[in-house]
Amino acid sequence: MVRWEPNPRGRLQEAALALYGERGFENTTVAEIAERAGLTERTFFRHFADKREVLFDGADAFTEAFVGTVRNAPADVAPIDAVTAALEAAAALLADRKFARQRQVVIAASPELQERELSKFASLSTALADALRQRGLAEPAATLTAELAIAVFRVAFERWIEGSEDQDFPQLIRESLDQLRAVTAGA
Repeated sequence: MVRWEPNPRGRLQEAALALYGERGFENTTVAEIAERAGLTERTFFRHFADKREVLFDGADAFTEAFVGTVRNAPADVAPIDAVTAALEAAAALLADRKFARQRQVVIAASPELQERELSKFASLSTALADALRQRGLAEPAATLTAELAIAVFRVAFERWIEGSEDQDFPQLIRESLDQLRAVTAGA
């Protein structure tokens, strides 16, 4: 009799990342992921729509944390301060640096996954711009602010996954924002 093991979703993610690293994303099947995790394909599809979603799991929660923070910021908070709070809220969701590093290696090796990630960031930017417009920020300032927030996030994220273990992601976001402010202030 097979002993039940907890956390099938986590086991599937771990198995997928290992296989993507060994064989590449394109050369890995759902059946292989399920087998490595000690589960069935049916179980895989209970947790993920397809093998890409293993890498993009939690994107909706991430978007909601990001956009929801802007949407729920007090009315008297400046848009850039609401975005700063949103960046930090999003960063707090990404605590597993090892997973983030492995994930980025897999994405960097696959044009299909790179396209998917760019699409996710474009959707996030659109949702963020909408939230900023709802707060009363006019165009093109809302779109510019949203795009800059995504750029700050991406730069800080890259520094975080490439940096030393003692680097704090929210601090890297604050540093990136400070550098952006310095540039726009003419420093």
